[in-house]
Formats: sequence, C-alpha cells, structure tokens
Amino acid sequence: MKTLVIAEKPSVAQDIVRALTPVAGKFDKHDDHFENDKYVVTSAVGHLVEIAAPEEFDVKRGKWSFAHLPVLPPYFELKPIDKTKSRLSAVVKLVKRKDVSRLINACDAGREGELIFRLIEQYAGGLKNGSYQPLGKPVQRLWLQSMTPAAIRDGFEQLRSNEQMLGLADAARSRSEADWMVGINGTRAMTAFNSRDGGFFLTTVGRVQTPTLSIVVEREEKIRAHRSRDYWEIHASFLAEAGEYPGKWFDPNFKKPTGDDADAELRADRVWTQREALAIADAVRGKAASVKEESKPTTQACGLLYDLTSLQREANGRFGFSAKTTLQLAQSLYERHKALTYPRTDSRALPEDYLPTVRQTFEMLAGSGMKHLAPHAKTALDNSYIRPSKRIFDNSKVSDHFAIIPTLQAPSGLSEAEQKLYDLVVRRFLAVFFPSAEFMVTTRISSVLNHHFKTEGKVLVKPGWMAVYGKEAAEDVADAKDGDKGQNLVPVREGETVRTESVEPKGLKTKPPARYSEATLLGAMEGAGKLVDDDELREAMQEKGLGTPATRAAIIEGLLTEKYMFREGREIIPTAKAFQLMTLLRGLGVEELSKPELTGEWEYKLAQMEHGQLSRAAFMGEIAAMTERMVKKAKEYDRDTIPGNYATLSTPCPNCGGVVKENYRRYTCTGADGNSEGCGFSFGKSPAGRTFEPEEAEQLLRDKKIGPLEGFRSKAGWPFVAEIVIKFNEEEKNWKLEFDFGDDKKGEESGELVDFTGSESLGACPKCGSPVHEHGSNYVCEKSVPTLAQPTPTCDFKSGKIILQQPVAREQMNKLLETGKTDLLDKFVSMRTRRAFKAFLAWDKEAGKVNFEFEPRASKFPPRKTAAGAPAKAAPAKKAAPAKKAPAAKKAAAAKTPKTPRKTTAASGKQPSAALAAVIGEGPVSRPEVVKKLWDYIKANGLQDATDKRRVNADAKLAAVFGKPQVTMFEIAGIVGQHLS
Repeated sequence: MKTLVIAEKPSVAQDIVRALTPVAGKFDKHDDHFENDKYVVTSAVGHLVEIAAPEEFDVKRGKWSFAHLPVLPPYFELKPIDKTKSRLSAVVKLVKRKDVSRLINACDAGREGELIFRLIEQYAGGLKNGSYQPLGKPVQRLWLQSMTPAAIRDGFEQLRSNEQMLGLADAARSRSEADWMVGINGTRAMTAFNSRDGGFFLTTVGRVQTPTLSIVVEREEKIRAHRSRDYWEIHASFLAEAGEYPGKWFDPNFKKPTGDDADAELRADRVWTQREALAIADAVRGKAASVKEESKPTTQACGLLYDLTSLQREANGRFGFSAKTTLQLAQSLYERHKALTYPRTDSRALPEDYLPTVRQTFEMLAGSGMKHLAPHAKTALDNSYIRPSKRIFDNSKVSDHFAIIPTLQAPSGLSEAEQKLYDLVVRRFLAVFFPSAEFMVTTRISSVLNHHFKTEGKVLVKPGWMAVYGKEAAEDVADAKDGDKGQNLVPVREGETVRTESVEPKGLKTKPPARYSEATLLGAMEGAGKLVDDDELREAMQEKGLGTPATRAAIIEGLLTEKYMFREGREIIPTAKAFQLMTLLRGLGVEELSKPELTGEWEYKLAQMEHGQLSRAAFMGEIAAMTERMVKKAKEYDRDTIPGNYATLSTPCPNCGGVVKENYRRYTCTGADGNSEGCGFSFGKSPAGRTFEPEEAEQLLRDKKIGPLEGFRSKAGWPFVAEIVIKFNEEEKNWKLEFDFGDDKKGEESGELVDFTGSESLGACPKCGSPVHEHGSNYVCEKSVPTLAQPTPTCDFKSGKIILQQPVAREQMNKLLETGKTDLLDKFVSMRTRRAFKAFLAWDKEAGKVNFEFEPRASKFPPRKTAAGAPAKAAPAKKAAPAKKAPAAKKAAAAKTPKTPRKTTAASGKQPSAALAAVIGEGPVSRPEVVKKLWDYIKANGLQDATDKRRVNADAKLAAVFGKPQVTMFEIAGIVGQHLS
C-alpha cells in the first residue's frame, strides 16, 4: 500500500521528491505525479475547487430581488474551477486509487493551504443526499516552513495528526463560507435596493473590498473638505568666515497639539500672519547671530527582505507598476524563469536553516555575468558579510512562505520589466547582508535677537549597504534637500559670530492630504489594523490587515473594474458610485461592511476556533444572523432618500427654471426657492447602473446630451456604451432622459438622403471600391446608404465603431481598408464568457465581411525535426472567426479613442471668436482641433487644478473664453461650440 502526498504547487512536489529520494528510493515521473514503491507525490495548482450554493438555493443574476434573499444554503456544494478541471481530475483519480491507503497534506503551512487540501479531499468523497461522503483514508499533515531537503525530511519524521489540524481546518472553511455569505447577500441586497426604480444597478460589496474602498473614499472626503489656509515660513542665509549656510525660523517652545479637535496643520516653523512674518524678517535682517551646534553619528540599516506587498509598493513607487503587474512579473520570474522564490508571501524573513542556501546564491551571483550585481556579491563573500542574524533568519517570522529572494538559477531572456523587478529583489537581497550606512548628522541653531533658525546637515560617512544601490542612494539621503537641510554645511568655529545676510518670508498654503497611489493604498490595506480601536481586534489583525499579499492586487483591480475607482497617473480617485455606496451603507445602518473591524472580529474568532475555544457552528450561526440583519435593513428601508452630502447643480431646471438638487436616487427640480416640490422634472442618477459624476450631470442638464459614455449595464448585466439625451416629452409636458444609440436605420428606412459633403473618406470599400465614411455609429460605404447621387443603395459594407466593447478608431479602420487588417486590439469582451480578449479585425473576402483574426500562439514544444533535419512546417494560422455584431446598445455609440484630425479647409472648418483665437490662433478650425489645442495650452501653462485635475483654472486669456475663473473638463467641449461660427 502507498501514501499519497498532495502539495499545493508543482515546484513543491518536485522539492519533496528530491528530498525523499535518498531515504525512500528513486521516483518515476508521470504526467501528473511522481511515484516509487512507498509514495505517490502530486500537487494542486492553488485552489482546484470552489464553494457555491446548491442549484436549488441559488438565484441567478437578473432575479436579484429581496424576495429571494437572504441566501443561506443548508450546505455548500463544491464545483471545479474551470481552468484547472483536468488537474483536479488527475488528483482525485490518485486519491481514489485502491493501493493508496493514506493521505499526507503537504499544502502550504497555513489556513489557505489547509483549505485547498480539505476541499479536494471532500470533493473526492462525492456528494450524496446533501452531504459529502468520507473517503475513509487516514490523513496526516506535513508542516514545512523551510524547503531545504533536510527540513523536508525532518517534516516527514514529525507529521501532525488529523486531529491536531481540525481547528485550523474549521477556521479555513468558516472564513471561506462566511466570505461567500456576506459577499453574495451583501451584493444582491444592495443591488436589489439600487435597482428598485428599474434597470440593473450592480452594487458589489465584500468583507475586504468595501473597507478598502472606504479608506479611499474617506481620504477623498478629507481632500474635498480641506480649506486651504495661508501661512509663512521665514528663510534666512547666514554668512560665516567659511561661507554661507541656510536656516529656517522655528519656535523652540512649540508643542504639538493633541486631542480630537487639535489643529494638525500647526508646526514649529509656521507663522500664520504676514505681518508677524515681516516683523521677524525685518528684526533680524543684517544682525549678528550666535551659533550653537551639535554633531552626532547615526546609522541606518537596509530595509528588510521583500514580501509581496512591500515589493508591490516599491515597484509602484519606482517604476509605476500596478500591484497586478508586479504580481504577474514576480509570478513569471518564479514559474517561467525559476529566478525568484514563491512571490505570494507575507513574510520578510528566511528560515534559520537557510544560511548555506543564501551563501550558494551569493556565489552564483558573484560568478554570474550580471556586472551591475556581481561585484557586490563578491564584496559580501570576501568580507564574510553572510552571517546568522535574527533580523534575516527567524523561524517565528516565517508563515506559509518565506521572503522573496533570488534562486540559485541565473535568469536569461528577461523582458525589460522582468529585469527591473529581478534587479530590485536582488539588490535588496544583497544589501540586507551589508553593514549599516553611517552618517554624521549636524544640527545648528543660529540665534538672532531671541529668534531661532535651524539648519540640519546629513553627510554620508560610510555607505555600507547603500553601495549596492550606487550613487542613486547616496544622493537620496533621507531628509536631504535644498534650503535648511543641505547635505553639507560650511564649518563654523566655536564662539564665532555670523551675520544674517538675507531674510525672506515665503508665503505658502496648507495642502490637503495626498490621494492614495497603489503603493500607499497597499500599505493602508496591510496596516488596516491600525485603524481599529479595539485592542483585541487590532491584535488579531496585526499579521493580516485587509486581504492577503496574494489577493490585494486583485481587490484593487476589482474596484477599478466595477468603476468604484479610477487611476489618474499614479493617483487612485473614487467615483460617484463609490460615494453613493458609502452613503447607502451609512444610511441603512450597515457600516460594519465598510470598516476593518469586521475583519478584525473575524480574525479574533477564527484564531479562537484554531485553538479549540470557539465552535465552527457558533461562528457560522453569528454570520447567518449578521447576513439576515443586513438584508432586513435594506429590505425594510422605507424612506424616499438616504441622508447624505448632496450637490446642487448650477444649471436651472429646463422646464421651469427652478433649482436642481441631487438626492440618493435622482437629480430633481426643487422649485425656484430650492426647497419645494418643484415642477416634477427629474432624472435618475444611475441610468442602467452607471452613476453620473456631478460634473457629468451638470453637462447633461446644460447641453441636453452627453456621451458616448461607457459602463452601462442591461437588465441581464451586460455592459454597453451609449449617449444620453434629455428630450421634451409632449405627453407629459416635461423633459425626460433617454438613451441615444445612434440608430442609423431610422434615416435609411425613411429614405432620408445622407450628405457626405465635407466628410473625409477613410479608404476604398473592399466590396465595390467606393469611398468609406463615418455615418452615425458605423463606418459605411457611401453606396450602402441613400445619397443624392444614388438614392437606392447598391452595396452593404458596414462595420461598427464599437465591436464587443472595443472602440475602433478612424485610423484603425483606415488601416483595415488599406492593408486588410487592423493592429492587434485588446479590449474586446466575449459575449459568452465575459472575458477580455485580443484580436485583429480583418477583411474576410470569402465571407464578405469584417472578421476576427487571432494572434498565432507560440507552441510550447520545439518543432519536430524532419528526416532531413529541418524543422517541420509550422501549423497553419488559426482561421479568422466572424466579428460578432455588437448589440444595439454597444455597436452604435461613437468610439472614445481620439480620431485622426481631418484636414480643415475654409469650407469645412469654423471661424473661432476673437477670444478663442487669442489662445489657439487664427484661421478655420474643427471642433476636435480646438479641444486638442486648448488642452495643449492648459497643460503647457499648468492650469489644471492641483487638488482636482478634472478642473481647469482660467488665466487671463482663458477667462475670456470660459466666462468664469474655473471650469470642469466636461464643460470645455460645450463652451467651445459657443466660440465657433
């Protein structure tokens, strides 16, 4: 009889085989496992199965109403994860083998590793009458925190019993099922609440994603609430015998205010009136100053080795990589190149038995051809820097995996991005063994007539670990900057009197807190326990934070995908939809969904469960009660709106001229006084599940149209693109919001003639050779629509401007008509799977229409050799698939991709007003050209508002165009039209 060992990843299975071979005999390699006389060793590839409600208890999308909530299934069914079905089948087949009498769980040492194995074991037992059947095979646990052969063999000598692991297994299952119950019920309840007025307004919530969003929203609320205040700093230059040095005034008696109402903007070096600043400057200018100075040595150690979160933060700060990109690169360096250790780790230390492996890695680096890294590795070896240190080698700080370090394999063929990330990891790995950097820090106080000026200098004496980073780190000495903190200070003799040469009060303004970047948001998620007031809950979250290193990138990407946030440069900014969700949770009284305390409470109770102090049934009972309470509060909420901080639009009601105000669901007329019933005019804030930003609502009301906009969803949940218009409804005698899909067929069916005069052709029709033009939501042959020259169409060539959510720009259609194929486009979304995919659009002569053509995939296997030794012929290219027509909602809206500017002539262009011509120049111009030239001017002169880049501050020239000191980016297109004739 044999023992089946199940590891979490194929690489770990290989490590186990190598370690067992000397003591258990040689293994034979099979497709999905290794085997000898005693052991069968296989692996999962992460999670192979996931939990779901049984079919009879689940409610499919489109039927998400309160009538079907809450969903509290009596048991959870397991279903295979699609992309790993074949792996699951292979593992289950091994589990059920008659000659396998015992199982060893060799998945990662932690809660998630325990869950992966338990779900596979449970699934293999099979479902019968609502419960999974036991396999009847004993289970033991291999608990590894180091992957050296000796540590693995020791682990097999000290296997843990199944009974010892039941607490951890219960905690793992409970966390997974609780997340499902809260996420599914929360999302469906909030979606049902927001869809009461019709449509489908998907509103996702989750135990980790919603508190993460809350962190970003609360920061944005502080930025919006911030009122800038003027203050002054007083900078002086002092002349000593050896030369000049700078100093900044400060109050030596200043104490930082404390308490809830403390003014956080008070500083020792700030003066709050210009009068006081000028008085100080006038008093000390030209006067003698006495000097007191203190110099002391200080050291700075290198940062710890990287875990995934710290690596993502560093890569975002240095290279602008998103957390998702960094994880993908690290995963590629681990799986494909075998150059880094496992990246999905939250540990920043190495096992205590890893010193020999580290020394071997340094020897590999020293002997490698990497000239920028090898000398530092050689220096460390020559000077015996690689020594035991609790800061680096500490078993107590190693969880499921140890820190990310280079492997013994020198990589080759890395992409530029992979090389950057590999270098980042290797430099940290080298530097952490080098000595601390040594500085001499000098603090100099220059006193003039009871006024004090501070000067700080920081000089790098011995670079230590900074040598690994070269000049870059030496120049980036912490706190070194121009002014009062220069790196080098001219010397001053003891007792020397210096002269106050110049003094300048600098007027400044307080700034709001900075928006989150991915780097700082990852840090906030990691340290979310600091936001928790309860000591026990904070302690429980100390090691966890919000999410895990492996899931944080996906959480951020999910919030971006659901349009709760968007990236602008490196900043992450919450949308109106995010504020709406926070308003809803606060108004319904279910704020626990948006606070890290929920995670803290769960971690505390799961830790109790692991130690046998809390039963799984009790915990899951509490989760069910919480879920029922959350759904009940949403279901029974009976007021018209939800209290919140709402906007008042500046554009009046188009029906009666009254004031239009925002409430939770709508923008509505509130009469001339802004506080009455109004005339009945209103429009929904979130038509088809897409929430208007206040600036967009303002533009819609002012221009009576906006778009095309992305992010709408049909009742079935499908995304689409459309323009929105406000039209007067004769029956109701009021204005109504409508979608405008640019339906070209109306004109064609009515026989209305299309005039292409002044329209620039994109190329020749591939069917009949006639010119192809833009027309409504399509690119069409001019002979496919009724024109003055040919009232009856004779051709049917037409291709959408948006196909499966992919905008097709003019230049791409031009390329297709000229060459037969567009560039590779990457934003198509499958109607069947809803997954994004890449494809070329190509003219299919045989089918007589535009079809998809897919990128040829490189074979995983080398080409076969023919008898003559030459490679076999390459497989034929994959046949082009037909390009599906986008639904009406998608296919007709104009693409958002910038169009190739048309040639503007006196006949086709429009004349700018004198005010506009002063900014963009004289001569006929098209509207797109005007907008482009305006933005070039705005960016060249730095006129975007520092606190909100969607707003533009007018200088003297733009004030004449805008008619006011500030506009939003959404207003510019409308204003431009008023200046063209």
